[in-house]
Amino acid sequence: MSKVFVDSNLWLYAFIEGQDNTKHLKAKLLLQNMQDVIIISNQVISEVSVNLLRKAKIDEISLQSIIQSFYQKYQVIPLLENNFISASNLRERYQFSYWDSLIVSVALQEKCTILYSENLSHQQKIGDLTILNPFA
Repeated sequence: MSKVFVDSNLWLYAFIEGQDNTKHLKAKLLLQNMQDVIIISNQVISEVSVNLLRKAKIDEISLQSIIQSFYQKYQVIPLLENNFISASNLRERYQFSYWDSLIVSVALQEKCTILYSENLSHQQKIGDLTILNPFA
């Protein structure tokens, strides 16, 4: 089965109810159906954590549980020097934002075939990686 990278915005829609119910349900269903093939980076955990604290006002115990769940259920890739260099090259070539370029860098490194993100161009291809916006 193909490896899939899931950007932080999908996790936030899945975790936070009430901001957009259609996106909430779609994100939850998508994540449940792909659980065994999902790859994330520690950047995604950081972005999700800060936004859950700020937007959802979750408590630290709940946040710790979510963090532990990420590490138990999914392959979590740490950002290393090569990711920052690759991200710089991607920014130069595709004009991605700093944070999006790191996401794409890890997805490419891990040979993911799909990157789910709301922030990037729907159906854009970079090598064997296809960026999909599940809400498009």
